[in-house]
Amino acid sequence: MQGALEDFFRALRAADVKVSPAEAIDAHRTVEKVGFADRELFKDALCATLAKSSDEVIRFDETFETFFRRDEMAFEPPPQGEGDPMEGLPEGAEESELARMLLEGDASGLAQAMEEAAQRAQVSQIRLTTQRSRLTRRLLEEMGLAEIESIISNARKLESGGEAADRLEAGKRRLAQEAQRYVERQHELYASGSGKMLREEMLARKALNAEGGIDPIDQAMMQALVKKMAKRLADRYSRRRNRARKGHMDIRRTLRKSMPYGGMPFEIVWKTEKIDKPSIICICDVSKSVAAAAQFLLTFLYSLNEVVDRMEAYAFSGRLISVNDILDDEHVDGAIFQVLRKIGFQQTDYGKSLEDFCENHLDRVDRHTTVIFLGDGRSNYADPRLDLMATIHNRARSVIWLNPEPESYWTQGDSVMHRYERFCHVAKTCNTLGQLERIIEDVLRTYVPH
Repeated sequence: MQGALEDFFRALRAADVKVSPAEAIDAHRTVEKVGFADRELFKDALCATLAKSSDEVIRFDETFETFFRRDEMAFEPPPQGEGDPMEGLPEGAEESELARMLLEGDASGLAQAMEEAAQRAQVSQIRLTTQRSRLTRRLLEEMGLAEIESIISNARKLESGGEAADRLEAGKRRLAQEAQRYVERQHELYASGSGKMLREEMLARKALNAEGGIDPIDQAMMQALVKKMAKRLADRYSRRRNRARKGHMDIRRTLRKSMPYGGMPFEIVWKTEKIDKPSIICICDVSKSVAAAAQFLLTFLYSLNEVVDRMEAYAFSGRLISVNDILDDEHVDGAIFQVLRKIGFQQTDYGKSLEDFCENHLDRVDRHTTVIFLGDGRSNYADPRLDLMATIHNRARSVIWLNPEPESYWTQGDSVMHRYERFCHVAKTCNTLGQLERIIEDVLRTYVPH
């Protein structure tokens, strides 16, 4: 049963129920205590051990019922009094256990044989929808399909073997249907999420400023993906941590620890530095070419409430405004449209936007603040106000600029990105959700206050 439990854990992980190695060990110990005789007790004990939220409880229940369900096979025994069902088959056919089970309609025997053949065929390793046909064929081959086809072929050569061959052919077709159902259930257990994962990987690499915009269906999936990425980072960085500074001994605490040992320093205590939550100011260009990227960035940042101490957002195209109230009142998915209604479709002017920010909000920037700019740096040949950019650089802990355009475009046309770059601690191309996740994680991972 240990192998079955391990397969069940894999099915849970495929259903997005996290099962760590320690939790798997706890589950094995739980099963040793409660046993397998009482199905409901067995299920409830595993659920209490492995499911950690209401959503995971729902997914656990669905996976448990699918994994431990054994559908009745559609095989009926032959009518009583019709003699030996193997009659009419060629010599040596009676030695085939599979042929006998098919003709006798032995559903339980066929189910057990299919389970054993599935283990040999490694059907539980299914990952893609396209593998179903191949694994169904392999499962049937492990059960002895070639032998059954040979018996049918030889029976048709006999004058009295036609009826028996027809009965065995019908049994073979039913067996193929049952094998297909079995493989589909394994796909549902182990690979139902693999297609979604592949789709998410593709969307994580999709350009946010692609010509023609983003398809509405992809837009919805990308919004969900952004929140999933943010939750993953929030889980990783939500706790306040103390990081040991190796090589810096804390003399006072070490001496205090050594007092019970007569002053002998048996326990060395190292100095630690506290890693606080970051304060983030986000300034987004919401002109047409950058609006999609701005929407995803704001969604990402506002989904990090647990790990961000303070989050403020500003948007501009011609003029700059605070959008904190809009993001608080509206769902972040639709807030960008409210922002566009207020200041969208104006001629982009980075210099004027920096003036608005410095005149009204510069006091919000201090040595604990990370300022994130999102924009293509194209200011329509207006004054870029590099002096104000230098002021923000000098006041902030760090300045990060995310540009949807590749670096080769930063010196072309009306782009002043190459001039802003020298006032940024980090300036990177950010044109996909994958790049956005990596950059935001860098901010969270390396944040150490001055």
